[in-house]
Amino acid sequence: MTEPTYRFTPGSTPLLISVPHGGTVIPQALRDRYTPDALTVPDTDWHVPLLYRFALARGAGLLAATHSRYVIDLNRNPDGAVLYAGADNTELCPTKSFAQQPLYRTGLEPDAAEVARRREQYWQPYHDQLTAELARLKQQHGYAILLDGHSIRAEVPRFFEGRLPDLNLGTADGTSCAPVVQQAAEHVLSNAQGFSFVGNGRFKGGTITRRYGQPRQGVHALQLEMTQACYMDEAPPYVWDAARAEALTAVLHALVDAMLGVPAAPLVPAEKS
Repeated sequence: MTEPTYRFTPGSTPLLISVPHGGTVIPQALRDRYTPDALTVPDTDWHVPLLYRFALARGAGLLAATHSRYVIDLNRNPDGAVLYAGADNTELCPTKSFAQQPLYRTGLEPDAAEVARRREQYWQPYHDQLTAELARLKQQHGYAILLDGHSIRAEVPRFFEGRLPDLNLGTADGTSCAPVVQQAAEHVLSNAQGFSFVGNGRFKGGTITRRYGQPRQGVHALQLEMTQACYMDEAPPYVWDAARAEALTAVLHALVDAMLGVPAAPLVPAEKS
């Protein structure tokens, strides 16, 4: 039986939560090509769909990938264009882990034809669903808010020096959502007791935030990158820590409530004459 490429629960409010990197599946047909370490998928955004599951009861929709980012990265440009100029960027079909270790056995890396096939089989369905649901929400409510949920180890020298702030909000430097949406999110995150926060720092938002955040068309997108140390053991087997997660979950409850509480009328600023 073929594993679905994503799991989707539609919501009744304008808010859609996307989790593109929470999947762990590597198809059986590909497994022999990966190294043993790669098969443990260490760079997964562990437990992120679980962190946001509460939002379903509040009427938010939830779209979560099932397959590992090692198969294809749903938050990268389909043409392979880099997200952060001058920085170390992972590919559409990654060949190295965050720890700079090879993901594939020697000579078994995907070629251009294989990347194109994976893009069609895995990347496209997720984005088709994302596009369709945002269009439905906009039609039904007049606007849509997309929250792209991510997590990462607190220290990843490949991408940044030292320890990452706990809560990293990205709005493509304010271009992917209206100011009122960003301000509502920043108010919650910057006042979260016991957590450090930065806006548009190392993580400004990936392809999903930048591609779908079109505030003048009524679609507002934000990315939240959280450090995994806030809610789990960052070492294998990556165990969920309910006691640690409780405080973070409270912050996410407040964030979701803030997104649901943003008034519709001022979401799109008027054009200046």
